This record gives sequence, structure tokens and C-alpha cells, in this order.
Amino acid sequence: MGVKFTKMHGLGNDFMVIDAINQSVELGSEQVRLWSNRNFGIGFDQLLLVESTQTPGVDFRYRIFNADGSEVQQCGNGARCFAKFVYDKGLTDKTEITVETASGIIVLYVEDNGWIRVNMGPPNFLPHSLPLSVPSEQETYELKVDGESFEVGAVSMGNPHAVLRVTDIRQAPVNQYGPALESHALFPERVNVGFAERVDDTHIKLRVYERGAAETLACGTGACAAMVVYRNWNEVADEVTVSLPGGDLIVSWSGDRSEPVWMTGPAITVFEGETTDV
Repeated sequence: MGVKFTKMHGLGNDFMVIDAINQSVELGSEQVRLWSNRNFGIGFDQLLLVESTQTPGVDFRYRIFNADGSEVQQCGNGARCFAKFVYDKGLTDKTEITVETASGIIVLYVEDNGWIRVNMGPPNFLPHSLPLSVPSEQETYELKVDGESFEVGAVSMGNPHAVLRVTDIRQAPVNQYGPALESHALFPERVNVGFAERVDDTHIKLRVYERGAAETLACGTGACAAMVVYRNWNEVADEVTVSLPGGDLIVSWSGDRSEPVWMTGPAITVFEGETTDV
């Protein structure tokens, strides 16, 4: 028996989405890697698994697997696709959807225009939350790789992010230094690396080298991380347009660490399919 799936994307960050409520699915890392292959498989940045939950007041459980087969805690673009999937498939008729993830509870809102607004929860700057192996929190941290030194801000948006300033996003050394920064010794569980150009106080341009997936066309948690790091540096306003290679997201945060980050953007269904084997 094959597995029915839906191919989706959020600003070009693409996903294989599987309903594991109405069909039996057993996943291993090797299977995920085979499906993720863009030449011999389906091809995707992440696989999203929709599961039922036993947690009171929660509608679904949401699991995320990178293209390399590793399971991760959170994915912002994936969360928007998750909301559109369960709503379009009739798994719920709610426009406010509460979802359990490996990093906690998130709330997804289906807007009238079809966009999805996500309550990403408060950002966490504490080093142990990423984890980041330093003795205390700082506004910036120095990372040395390949003889170069980079100053980064670091935050957890349910998954770890390092954000560094660049003056020209087109010339950002994403592929040159992204792999080494992702696997830097100070981040024992690796890190997503955002190369961020501040245009003005309401606009950031961003490219992200994602943990376990290399550079993607868009990263929702990366957009949130870039905004909150710049907001923490008092360099942007409470609402910012974050422009990624795949398109724009709207991210808002008051600067109060007890308040949630809000992310709004599109989610698109590309096609339906069924695998020939599992």
C-alpha cells in the first residue's frame, strides 16, 4: 500500500504533507531521505505529519522531518501549510486551530483572504534554550569559522537561530559559510543561520541556511528570528515585512519577551499524490 500525500509550499519552502490520522504511516529517516530526493523521489525541504492528539483543548499534533531524515521542533512555513491542509481536507472546520508541536503549543488562524496567521509564541533568548554553549546571554555572540569572525544574534523560535547582519543580501556568503556556521561547536544541536539585510525599520531582506536542509527559498521561523533579533537590537519597528527569495512574510512583535511573535503569509497546495511503496 502506498501513502497518500499533498505537495505544498510556503513562499517556495516546499513540503510533503501526510494525513496520519486517516491512514497508517510508519516513517524512518531513510524513507524520508528517499522521498525528499528531487531526482528520484518526491522532493521537498521538509515532511509534515498530521497526527491526532490526546492533549485536552488541542486539535492536532504536528511533526516535522527535514530532508536529511532528522526530526525537528518547529517550522513556520510548514505551520501555515499545516493549517491550510487540515482546513481544506475537512479535518477541521475551525479557523482557529490549536496544534501540539515538539516545542510546545501553537495557534494557527485561517484568514478570510486565505492567508494563514500564526501565533509563534514568545521568542526565547536564553542560551540553553537553543542550546548555545556560552555562560550567559549576550546581545551578540562571536562565531569564528574558516578564519573569519561573525557577530550574530541568537534566539529560539521553537528551533535555534543565529542571525547575522549583511550589507547586501545578494552578495551574502550563504553557501560559503552557511554549512560551517550551521555546525558550529557552540551549537551542539546545530543551528539555522539567517543572513539579514536591514533595509529600514519596517523591512528586512533575508536568506536562510536551514539546519538539515541547506538554503531554502523561505524560512518562516527564520523570518521571525531575524525580526526579533533586530527588534531586540532596537533597529526595527513592531511590524516588519521580511522579504525572502520566495516572497514576503509579515512579522510582528512588541519587543516584550512575554508576548508572542505573529507571522502572516500564504500557503499553497501544488498537487496530490500517492507513493508506490513505503
